[in-house]
Amino acid sequence: MKVLHVITALGVGGAEQQLRLLVRHLPVDSDVAALAALGPVADALRADGVRVAHIGMRHNRDLSALGRLTRLIRSGGYDLVHTHLYRACLYGRIAARLAGVRAIVATEHSLCETTLEGRELNAGIRGLYTATERLGRATVAVSPTVAQLLRGWGVPAGRIHTVPNGIDIDRFAYDEIRRKEARSYYALPEDAFVVGAVGRLVPTKRFEVLIQALAQLPAPVRLLVVGGGEQEAVLRGLARALGVEERVVFAGTRSYADDPAADPAPGVPSLLAAMDVLAAPATAETFGLAVLEGLAAGLPVLYTTAPALTDLPPGSVPTARRIEGGAQEYALELRRLYAAGPGDRTTPEAVAHYGIEHCAERLMDVYAAASVPDRTQTGSE
Repeated sequence: MKVLHVITALGVGGAEQQLRLLVRHLPVDSDVAALAALGPVADALRADGVRVAHIGMRHNRDLSALGRLTRLIRSGGYDLVHTHLYRACLYGRIAARLAGVRAIVATEHSLCETTLEGRELNAGIRGLYTATERLGRATVAVSPTVAQLLRGWGVPAGRIHTVPNGIDIDRFAYDEIRRKEARSYYALPEDAFVVGAVGRLVPTKRFEVLIQALAQLPAPVRLLVVGGGEQEAVLRGLARALGVEERVVFAGTRSYADDPAADPAPGVPSLLAAMDVLAAPATAETFGLAVLEGLAAGLPVLYTTAPALTDLPPGSVPTARRIEGGAQEYALELRRLYAAGPGDRTTPEAVAHYGIEHCAERLMDVYAAASVPDRTQTGSE
């Protein structure tokens, strides 16, 4: 089977990283096309030997990109087109149909009740989405929560398949050497208690809650923020105003690979090793990938919303605790963990449910179903 993955861009977001991980584990011949900007994930895919095409879309209404994408699909001889993220789903489904490909699968990575990919939903966005969804044969929801939202939008249950995001569990296994190296790189004392946050610096992540909580905690507690985005200046200003600027490290956007030859800064697995707890205060998440990565690294995790955990048996991840509220509630729990000191860094067995190999197998089942002409759609949630 020859598959073309179409994605809006190839920066360093969760969907982009997930696409690279999937391509490495799917037993099919995969190419990737990015509508708009290329970036670090494009470079990583090419380093993996994946063919990456740049469609060169200049703006959301650049209809010339539709023609270029259609020609790429037609000339590539693809058996199936798999789209990722809103804009790529709109253009990719139409282009695939124009090119004569009927086996079309879309993954909905970032749908919440009132937002889509961090932007507020409106009738126009929803209308375009549901209209083009009919052109495909299957829509993949990354969690039962997303599947329920799609049904509420009117997507037929028979076209919805729940396949969670996957993680390379072994990559995140705790390593004492990586912990020391990462702490040394960012001048974090070995005896500091490090609270970590991983994700895009956007309002929906609520990372300001962690800075406010930090101001209520003793000086040995530090905050390590991994990610970049529009809110960085606001968060830095808040840390300065609360007098904790020296206790907050903004690591910026980091790769998932530790490659000192290409970049001396530690990658995400090393930064997770450097932390003592991961905090995720976002109130709206599609999946909660950072929470899973923290658990895979053996960290205690505090979260407000993480649909990924609702799909696990109750009590199977005792190191994860839901926090309802804001800075005061997070500060209270962080103070308790600080007093308890570092714990065991073993990965909970339940995290194996999200191993990338297992998720790739489930996606292959969706591909097989989508490739059957005039099939009776049954869904598999």
